[in-house]
Amino acid sequence: MIFNMNRTLRMPCAFAIVVIAAVTSGCKSSDGDAARFETATARRGDIAQYVTASGTLSATVSVDVGSQVSGKISRLTVDFNSPVKQGQLVAEIDPTVYEAALKQAQGELANATANVTLKRQNLERKKILAPLKAASQLDLDQATAELTQAEASVAIRQAALDSARANLGYCKITAPVNGVVIARKVDVGQTLIAAMNTPVLFTVAQDIAKMHIAAAISEADIGQVKEGQPVSFAVDAFPEETFHGIVTQVRKSPTTTQNVVTYETIITVDNPERKLFPGMTADVSILVAERKNVLKIPNTALRYSPPEGVAFEQAPPRNLGRSQRLVYMLGTNPATLKPALVKAGISDGVDTEILDGLDERASVVTSTLQFPSKGMNFAPPEQSSQTL
Repeated sequence: MIFNMNRTLRMPCAFAIVVIAAVTSGCKSSDGDAARFETATARRGDIAQYVTASGTLSATVSVDVGSQVSGKISRLTVDFNSPVKQGQLVAEIDPTVYEAALKQAQGELANATANVTLKRQNLERKKILAPLKAASQLDLDQATAELTQAEASVAIRQAALDSARANLGYCKITAPVNGVVIARKVDVGQTLIAAMNTPVLFTVAQDIAKMHIAAAISEADIGQVKEGQPVSFAVDAFPEETFHGIVTQVRKSPTTTQNVVTYETIITVDNPERKLFPGMTADVSILVAERKNVLKIPNTALRYSPPEGVAFEQAPPRNLGRSQRLVYMLGTNPATLKPALVKAGISDGVDTEILDGLDERASVVTSTLQFPSKGMNFAPPEQSSQTL
């Protein structure tokens, strides 16, 4: 058999040259796929940071109108949405029992008053008879005590009369403030029992042109919320409209629900058109920080994690400070990445302010578009040459 020695020797050399070229470029695999990364440019602009929460709209002042006496409702003069003035009659309880109690108290007071007159006259007689020895000192002292007891009885009966008169007055229930009736909880004919708890007849919102939102802010965000911060919010009833308010109070009392700690924050809202109703759920955004003309990058660059097997021009740092973040830029070889340590500022959920570590117009990697899964060596070119 005759061998062609020249052909046999040339084939391994050509194969070696091809392998060296593929590894040195660092951007193509054995099947021709290239590594590609999506990047974004660091740019200047405005950025605002918000704390979001949900809360419930309510009138600034809502007063429950109750009854101090028991009885049957004989009359209602207002209903839902009725405007009321302070002192206006809104309901009446059947006064029959209380009128009778008033008359009884008046009679008892008259009887006690008459008894005082009798006891006083008796005392005057004793004072005349005592010097004449027609009455003893004991009789005089007893007449004096009886008069004092009779006068005390008059005071007691007068108090009972005042109480009966007040109870009769409570049968007429009036509005305590100017406002609008937002809840009616009784009907004519219903019997109220004013025992341990005061029964509620109506709830009157003093003025729904001024409302507030009680928003539950998580403990992680409450430190950023301050009085005077502007607020924007939306309600389901008007999905295309944005309303505005202002933080007026941050309450320090915590509420724990399923191990989640929140703090109630009061947001004052103007409602001149009265479009907003008490009880509506509001999704609020509180402006806690704002920066103008700062360097910023997309949050996707801060969240980006390189694929397994990618080579770095320098080793990424392992320990980061509290405000430090790690981003990646393209290396001199398109298949390598260059880590950069940056100091992050505020974020609006889309972009993050960069305080240090990046230059304007720098390109940062946000995602991997294509990365060969096999047959590729991503070591730096000089290291590839040494290996080969």
